[in-house]
Formats: sequence, structure tokens, C-alpha cells
Amino acid sequence: MVKQLNIVNKEEAVSKVKSGDRVFIQGAAMTPLVLINTLVSRYESLEDVEIIHMHTEGRAPYSEQPFSNAFKINSVFVGGNVRNALKNGNGDYIPIFLSEIHRLFRRSILPLDVALIQVSPPDKHGYCSLGVSVDITIPAIQTARLVIAQINPKVPRTHGDGIIHVSELDFAVEVDEPIFGHEPAPVSELESKIGANVASLVEDGATLQMGIGGIPNAALKNLTSHKNLGIHTEMFSDGILPLVEAGVINGSQKEVKTGKIVTCFAVGSQKLYDFMDDNPLVHMKEAAYTNDTAIIRRNPKVTAINSAIEIDITGQVCADTIGKRQFSGVGGQMDFIRGASLSDGGKAIIAMPSITTKGISKITPFLNEGAGVTTTRAHVHYIVTEFGVVNLYGKNLKQRAEALISIAHPDYREMLEKAAFERFRS
Repeated sequence: MVKQLNIVNKEEAVSKVKSGDRVFIQGAAMTPLVLINTLVSRYESLEDVEIIHMHTEGRAPYSEQPFSNAFKINSVFVGGNVRNALKNGNGDYIPIFLSEIHRLFRRSILPLDVALIQVSPPDKHGYCSLGVSVDITIPAIQTARLVIAQINPKVPRTHGDGIIHVSELDFAVEVDEPIFGHEPAPVSELESKIGANVASLVEDGATLQMGIGGIPNAALKNLTSHKNLGIHTEMFSDGILPLVEAGVINGSQKEVKTGKIVTCFAVGSQKLYDFMDDNPLVHMKEAAYTNDTAIIRRNPKVTAINSAIEIDITGQVCADTIGKRQFSGVGGQMDFIRGASLSDGGKAIIAMPSITTKGISKITPFLNEGAGVTTTRAHVHYIVTEFGVVNLYGKNLKQRAEALISIAHPDYREMLEKAAFERFRS
């Protein structure tokens, strides 16, 4: 007999979480805030509850005093809502590729007691949708001892693998509120210059991977005259919509899921979520699939567009720390850098401004003390700033330094030239 949906009130649902439990929280736009807030309200009766998640939206009250006395964070990607908590010692970060996080659950390296998720209401057959955040949620559901869901009619029903039957939900709470969204920010003049340089590398028939933000959006704005582009990415946002509507993005040249937009999560405006709702063009997969290098490389001309916090003059890329401070996470950068590099005609791109908002050069003689190397100098290919494009692949250390200095901010080129001379003595 198939288990029926067990709807309870929110207090009863979170009462199933016990001291010492490891609790997974679905992230990005699907962050189940009602369940989170109700769980945190029990902080006086709990201790040593471990919270594991990727980037989540909204407040993370379990990271704040006095609630943090009962909860500790063990994050696989650090978002802005928990950075200070980690900095203050109330939690830690697990360095891991997005493509491999599922193994922590499936191999019981981090066995889960409870998974807190958000889904659409069930259809007539009893199936709910994980909406716009499938990523690592499927392995969490499959391995957690208890699955607690908030069922929300505002969740888009998406196609692909993020479909679960009500029998997989142990407890459900009914809510009715918008999921988290972000309206696209205006693209700055600086981002426009960088985006134009990135777009100059994109060929017709390319398969794109990009993130959210001004530079990816600026690059997409410069692709309106391209043809037959495809999307295979870990995430996307509103920037793709005009190109889909214009037929520029049609996926006709892709080898993997031809004609489909493949992703594991999305964050954007309500317009984006309306586009994704019941749209068979969009195929939601878990991160173990979207970020699998062996799958990525099968598509032609994979063009991966990623960012960096700093790059040293040999090409080492730091994208997840600011010195000793954990800022974000390894994420999927290396998954796609490698996948693009191995793709037939592929291009791996790191795009960034030449200086920080404080006027400090992002191209440096050495990475800051404590900085993590996200992408090694053996993996790096194209580097893009507002001052141009260089390809480091096949270049020796001296040639790399010369190339990077050529796209550094003019105010720092002399300093970098001196540092390169002292390091390489020529």
C-alpha cells in the first residue's frame, strides 16, 4: 500500500528533529524558511544540531545568537547569510566539488537524520516537484532518515529528475508564500566591457555554462546575433530569457539532451520562474549529473564562464576565499573548467574586473596568505578583464606573467612587472 501524504502543523513537523541530529536544508530559491524558523524557535530544547547545506536564501537564524547555541553549521558552500558565523567560529566549511557532494550522503560519510525541503503540491498521481533547486537535494531525500517538506503552490513544477512521490515525504506542512527571487541588477559600464570581451570568445553552436551576476548577464547581452547556442550549466538566471525567446539559445548542436536547457538550480525573478513552470524545454538534473566532467565534455564547444577573487601571475585562481576568510566555496568551477577544456572546441574562461571595488589589483604577484587555490594553473585557460583577453594554455611561467600583466589595471602593471622580474629574473 502506497503511503499517503502526512500533513501536520509546522510545530509538530520540526518536533521530529532531535538533539545531535544532522539536518540537511534545501537551498537557493527553494530554502524552506517556514520550517527553518519553526525549528530555530525550539532552540532552548535542542543542542548540538548540525546544519548542512549549500547556499541558502534569506536569513539563516540558526547562525545567530542566541539560537546558534543549539546549532552548528557544516556548510558545503558558504553564502552571505552565514559568512560571519563561520568567521566567528560557529561552524565550518567542507571543501568539495559540487559534482561530488552527493557522495557524502550516498556513501554515509555524512549520514543525514533529517532533510528539510520545499516542494510543489502533488499532482493527481501524487508527485511533487522540487521546483528550481534539485542540485544535491535528491541524494539528501534518498538517504535521510526523515524527510520533512513544506508544500507550497508558489513552487514552479519543473521537468526532469526533481519529481518525488508523496510517499517519500514523512511529514508535510502547507504554506503559501513566494519562493526567493532576485530581479536582475542593471549592468554597469565595467561589466559591459568585460561581458563584451567574454562574448568575443563565444562561437556559434557553443554550449554555455555561466552563473548569476553582472558579467554573465553582460556577456549574454552581446550574444544576440549568435546562432544555435545551448545551455548545460549548474545554474542560470534571467539573462538567458531574451536569447531563448529570440531562438539564439535552442540547444540544436548539443550532444547531451539536444534541445534542452540543462541545469541543477536557478535563481532569478518571478518571470524566470514562470518560464520554468511546466516547461519541458528546461530539464532539471542533480548536480552529480550537470557537473560531471565526463558528461559536460560530450557537448561541443563548451564555453564555461566563471569568476575569481584574485589570480597570481602564474595563473593560480582563487575564487572562494579572501585571504584566510572563507567567502563562498569551491562549487562547480573546476567541474566546468575541466569539462570545457576537454570538450571539442571548448573554452574555459575566468572573467573578472582588473581591480576590486576598493581599487586593489585582482592580478597579484602571489595569492594572499591563506587563500585557497580553486583552479590550478595547470587547468586555467582564458582570463578576461575589461582590458582584454589572454589565453594562458601552453604558456610558460614568464609568458603567463607577461600576458596577465597586459590585462591588469594600468596603475598596477609596473608593480607586477617588477614582481615578475624578481621572481623569474628576466
